Amino acid sequence: MSEFGTLNHRRTLGFTGSKGFRHLFCLESGVYLAYYGLTEPPFDITPNPRFLFYSAKHREAFNHVLYGIRERKGFVQLTGEVGAGKTTLCRAILDQLDGHYATALILNPVMSAGELMKAVGIEFGLPVNGLDRLDTLGVINQFLLQQVERGKDSVLIIDEAQDLTDELLEQVRLLSNLETDDRKLLQIVLLGQPELRDRLNNPRLRQLRQRITVRYHLPPLSRGEVNQYIQHRLEIAGAKGAPYFTQPALWRVYRYSQGIPRLLNAVCDKALLAGFVGQREEIDYRMVSRAVQELEGQLAA
Repeated sequence: MSEFGTLNHRRTLGFTGSKGFRHLFCLESGVYLAYYGLTEPPFDITPNPRFLFYSAKHREAFNHVLYGIRERKGFVQLTGEVGAGKTTLCRAILDQLDGHYATALILNPVMSAGELMKAVGIEFGLPVNGLDRLDTLGVINQFLLQQVERGKDSVLIIDEAQDLTDELLEQVRLLSNLETDDRKLLQIVLLGQPELRDRLNNPRLRQLRQRITVRYHLPPLSRGEVNQYIQHRLEIAGAKGAPYFTQPALWRVYRYSQGIPRLLNAVCDKALLAGFVGQREEIDYRMVSRAVQELEGQLAA
């Protein structure tokens, strides 16, 4: 048995018998990488397009958004539950866009109208510090016109768009007004939770809603896709057959996560920690259940 399997070492890690998972999760994900022969954490919750799993619906969403951008549809709307993979998908789309596109990504739109306009300018690399909102809009408009003259397109992506106030949504609509006689100067992608659809159904936002020509709602993964998702991420991280999840463990992962990738990542990461401490290549139902309890704060102190 390796040194990690000795009783003393397991006690050091907080693994002591039936209640051995009690303090397990104070450990960081990286501790199990060498044991499983992984090159990087497979279930990091940070959006990373390299790890994107293209379920049928994720592929459809990817194609819808990319179509809206490339065909200059003006407004594109992508919604999904918290943790469904919208931001990761968006980053994959940004990676797909070549030097033909200038891109601006707003991750947190909780700001004033002036701050939003300035954030857009800064994301495009424009010298807008110290300018008021109208002057900033003028600088952005000039930049977008220059892009067209160079034969290039510009894309603005706003994440968490359900948090935009009505005032900010009106500012976004004004940005969409920037155009020449034959084309929109700016393609705008709104990413948000399902509440975004409800917001845009407000009669006050009718003008903005009518401009959205491409819409897609990203659903959770199915039971079968959850299994494929886990295997996909393990393989990207360098897994060579181990670790592996038993069928009951996979069922427990699905039952907890309901197919939401962010929850999948969280519970699988904790389960791999349990496997490392127990020196197990096989991740079983009990390990996943303990991971779920830890995530929900149900384990005794």
